[in-house]
Amino acid sequence: MKTKASDGVATGRPAGRPLLLGVCPIGKFVFSHEDALRQKAAILREISRAGVPHCTLEGVVPDGIVRDQRHVEAVVRCFRQKGVDALFVPHCNFGTEGAVGMIGRELGVPVLLWGPRDGPPLGDGSRLRDSLCGMFASSKVLRKLGVAFTYLENCGVTDPEFRKGLSLFLRAASVAKAMRTMRIGQIGVRVDFFWTTICNESELLEKFGVQVVPFDMADFLRGVNRRAKADRIRYTRELARMKRGWLDTSALSTEEGVLAGLAMRDELFRLGEEHNLDAFSIKSFTSIQEELGSGTGLGDALAQERYPIGAESDIHGAISSVLIAAAADSAHPSFFPEFTARHPENDNAVLLWHATAPPSLRRPGRSRVGFAPPWILRSLPTSNPQFRLRDGPLTVCRFDGDTGEYRLGVGEGRTVPGPRTREFYAWMQVDDWPRWERAIMEGPYIHHCSAVYEHCADALVEACRYIPHLKAQRWDRVPTGD
Repeated sequence: MKTKASDGVATGRPAGRPLLLGVCPIGKFVFSHEDALRQKAAILREISRAGVPHCTLEGVVPDGIVRDQRHVEAVVRCFRQKGVDALFVPHCNFGTEGAVGMIGRELGVPVLLWGPRDGPPLGDGSRLRDSLCGMFASSKVLRKLGVAFTYLENCGVTDPEFRKGLSLFLRAASVAKAMRTMRIGQIGVRVDFFWTTICNESELLEKFGVQVVPFDMADFLRGVNRRAKADRIRYTRELARMKRGWLDTSALSTEEGVLAGLAMRDELFRLGEEHNLDAFSIKSFTSIQEELGSGTGLGDALAQERYPIGAESDIHGAISSVLIAAAADSAHPSFFPEFTARHPENDNAVLLWHATAPPSLRRPGRSRVGFAPPWILRSLPTSNPQFRLRDGPLTVCRFDGDTGEYRLGVGEGRTVPGPRTREFYAWMQVDDWPRWERAIMEGPYIHHCSAVYEHCADALVEACRYIPHLKAQRWDRVPTGD
């Protein structure tokens, strides 16, 4: 849902349908059905306390627990009708392994396998349940039928491990769902000399279901200019509010380009909403700056509060940003830097830098966001906002591939102090930068990456279980675990 930041920067994607978890309790006739019912009730209470959107099998199978392979058809029909995105199969007393495997195969969604830790034997030596034993059987059948699954450590339903494992699985399932339904808006064609962002659009569709929706640059710019003219009064007022708060336009000779940038933001929002897009890739220069003028980079930056943007026609970069946003539980948007230069004094730190980023990510309590003349492409108008990013934990990732093979490179670090530079930037320290550098260099990656202020690499790696044709690669040697 769209929210309003305290400094006047509108943030947040439009709310979509949340991930729906199908809860499919599993039992078996040979153990205590009464104890299985108690376990089921405790599990559902914990899922509700965690605020997880879910549906159950109450009224579909007796007592809402699958105990017979003949239940498979009714369960699959129910969960398909409800549109579940992931499946949880808690083993409440043992496991009807054939039903587990068939339900998982028919639904084709991520599967979480878990059961409550078994209690001690009763006084006569009998046991109410053997959930762990049942899961060993179900895991074998899931593998036999080619069903990918996540295993959550056998523990108590109120143990911290349960809540942590459930959260990890749901994030991974969200990433897998994002990949299955992804639509990237492509504005303009690739700049000729950016060979690194050449990609195989047909292969992205065939292997991952990613749809690339093209928009002509001339049509896009005409739409921006019409909007800027029609809504000039509103944009003038909005710019005045920004200048009273966090924006400094004193380096610009005219504010016409900034007003056009606000129109550009809204034109991107319109395209995103009308075409059900998840992100954009944009030809970053020179058409936009030359047509709209100085300060237009603000529009690109503000658009990233709601939609990730793969700069320089980087479709793989846009995909990376959608995936990392799906994995994160952060209130902050993702951003799109590139690995640029090693820290002059810290051997394990690297500069994350590029042209534009969401202004809500700027370092709090510091100087206002301003503009400066370009120092690389000096013939272009002064366009890009200048600010240092906030401090905190970081996860970075890169979806990339060539010669038909695709990987998701993932690693974690955190910001550290470093020298000032231009545009937006942060210095990130990792566990072993030479290891990272070699892994990225040997590919199939390029220097662009997607980043978020949170440690969520484990969820990205776990998600690759559910994304055919995509292999995960950890760049860090020792995951942080927080």
